[in-house]
Amino acid sequence: MQALLMHPDDNVAVAAADLSAGQAVEVAGETIRLTQPIPFGHKLARRAIGRGALVVKYGQPIGRALTDITVGEHVHIHNIESLRGRGDWGNAAGETVVVGSAGQFRLKTADAGPVAATHFLGYRRRDGRAGVRNHLLVMSTVHCSNSVVDRIGQTLPDVVALSHAWGCSQLGDDLAQSRRVLEEFAAHPNVGAAILIGLGCETMPTVEMGEKLAGLGLTVVRLTIQEEGGTRATYAKALGLARELQQDLARARREPIPLSELIVGLECGGSDGWSGITANPAVGVASDLIVAAGGTVILSETTEFIGAEHVLAARAADQTVGDRIIAFTRGREAEAARMGVDMRGGQPTPGNIAGGLTTVEEKSLGAIAKGGSTTIQEAIPYAHRPSRRGLVVMDTPGNDPESVTAMVAGGAQIVVFTTGRGSPAGCPIAPVIKIATNSATYRRLADDMDLNAGTIVEEGEPLGSVGCRIFEEIVAVANGKQTAAEIWGAREFAINVIGPRV
Repeated sequence: MQALLMHPDDNVAVAAADLSAGQAVEVAGETIRLTQPIPFGHKLARRAIGRGALVVKYGQPIGRALTDITVGEHVHIHNIESLRGRGDWGNAAGETVVVGSAGQFRLKTADAGPVAATHFLGYRRRDGRAGVRNHLLVMSTVHCSNSVVDRIGQTLPDVVALSHAWGCSQLGDDLAQSRRVLEEFAAHPNVGAAILIGLGCETMPTVEMGEKLAGLGLTVVRLTIQEEGGTRATYAKALGLARELQQDLARARREPIPLSELIVGLECGGSDGWSGITANPAVGVASDLIVAAGGTVILSETTEFIGAEHVLAARAADQTVGDRIIAFTRGREAEAARMGVDMRGGQPTPGNIAGGLTTVEEKSLGAIAKGGSTTIQEAIPYAHRPSRRGLVVMDTPGNDPESVTAMVAGGAQIVVFTTGRGSPAGCPIAPVIKIATNSATYRRLADDMDLNAGTIVEEGEPLGSVGCRIFEEIVAVANGKQTAAEIWGAREFAINVIGPRV
C-alpha cells in the first residue's frame, strides 16, 4: 500500500511510505504520477486544486489552496492555509464550511467484536466512587510548601508527592479553578488518603480545604508550615503521618466494580498525519465499548475542535449540549482574536507539521475521532465532574498536562493518550496509557509506549481489532497493570490559568 484515501470526496491522499518524485502511486484504482517527494504521513494531490479552492480530507475541508495545485503535488503548509484561527480575521474566524459527510467517525462498536469484560478490580471509597489505584497523596496547597512535599517524596518514593506553582497571589475565577483542581485531586477515587501542606498566609485556603474534604468522609490531613514551626518540623510530622497512612492503605483490597463506574479521559499529544487514521479512530472504537458498558468517556482539548465542532455538535444529545460545544470553540477563538494573534502559530505545532498535519482543521478532524460514534451527553467546563454517563466533552486547552489534569480532576481514573511524534507525559495519580500512531515511533520510543496502532497500516490489522486491544488494555490497567508512564515515574501536572479578559 502506497497511499490511503480517507473519504471518496477527498482531493488529497496520505502517503503510507516515503514516496519519490516521478513515482507512480495507486490511489482508489487510479494511477497518480508524483511531481514531488511525499514524506510518510504527508498529503499528495489526488485532483487538481485551483487557487482558493477547498482542500478536502476525511470528507471535510481542512483548508484553502494558496496556489494552483497540480495532481501528484505535495500538499502542505507551503500551498494551503487554514480557514480558521487567525485573530485578525474578525468574524471570518467563525466560518464553518461543510462538504461531504463525516462517515469515517461513525465507527460501529460491533466492528470490535464481542467483549467479555463487565467488571474491573478496584478500590471502593467512602464517597461511593471507585478507584483503580490506592495512592497516598502528599500535596502542596501553595508553591511555598513545595520543598517539604518534595523532601517527603524523596524519603518515601511510594508516596505521590505533588508540588506545583499555584496557590498564592491568585484571585477570583483563577483561584477558584486552582482550588477546585487541588481539592478534586485530594478527593480522587485513585487516592486512598491525602496530606495537604500549606504555608499559612496564602490565598489558597488550606484549612478550609482540609475541613471540607474531611467532612465528606475522606481521609485527609492538613498541615501548615507556619503553625508547625517551620519546614523541618512540618516535614518530620508529615513523614510520621505518611508512614501511618501507608500502613492503613496497605490493608485495602481490590473488589469487583462494574465497568459502568469507569471514567476514561482521552488525550492526544505530538500528533502526526497518522493520528486521525490509526490510533484516534481505534481509541474511538474502545470509547464506544466503554460507553456500551455504561461507562463514561471524556473528550477534551477544545482548541482541537476548531474546524470540526460542527461534527461534534451534530452528535449532541440536545440543542443545549450542541450550543455549548460551539460556544466552547468560539470562546477559544475569541481569546486569540482579543490578543490579535494567529492561533495557527500553535495549532498545529511544529512537531505536528513535521508529522504531516497542515492545518488546525485537519488536526481537529483527526483528534475528535477519539470520541467514537456515540451521542455526546454533556458539555462541561474545565475540571468539573460529569453528571451524566456516556460520551462527555470537557472545555480544556490543547496543552497536554493542563488537559489531562482537568479530566483527572473531573474524575477520570484512567487516561488514554495517543501520540505520533512520541510523548512520555503522565499524571501524578492516574495511569496514562500511551498509544503510538505509527510503528516507527512505537519502535523508537518503546520504553514510553504501551500499544502500537501503526499495525493498522503496517500489518493491515483491522481498526476494530486494535480498538478491542485498547479496550482490553484499559481493563487490564484498571485491574492494576502498570503503564509505561507509571513505571518511568512520569507525573506531569498543570492547571489552566484563567487570566484577565481584555
